[in-house]
Amino acid sequence: MLRVRPDGRAGFTLIEVLVALAVVAASIAAIGSLVGVAAHGTLAIERRVAFRETLRSIVTSLSDRQTIAAGSATGSIAGYDWRMDAAPYVSNLVDPRAPSPWQPQDVVITVRSPSGQILRVETIRLRRRSS
Repeated sequence: MLRVRPDGRAGFTLIEVLVALAVVAASIAAIGSLVGVAAHGTLAIERRVAFRETLRSIVTSLSDRQTIAAGSATGSIAGYDWRMDAAPYVSNLVDPRAPSPWQPQDVVITVRSPSGQILRVETIRLRRRSS
């Protein structure tokens, strides 16, 4: 509230100025907090996308179906450690004696990021049966 003094000068009281400054400081602190949370969220999304892209590059660089043998393989790409385990797929739905030229193979790929997060993908690949 603007006050007019008897001598004709107008102004705010010290308490009014302090309250206005407190309101501005609280608003700036809230905005700063929101910016910090948004920046942290953006960084987390960027890391997650990089993690998934690394996993995707590992999956696409897998050798041909015929050369994936049962067992394990490990490696590292751009600081991301990975491990691939391959084994014959065992299920009640698959009859190993069925006359099929294909044999399903269970492939599990586990990737560990530099920060320690782990992402695991399990897939089934068809491998031509040996004659």
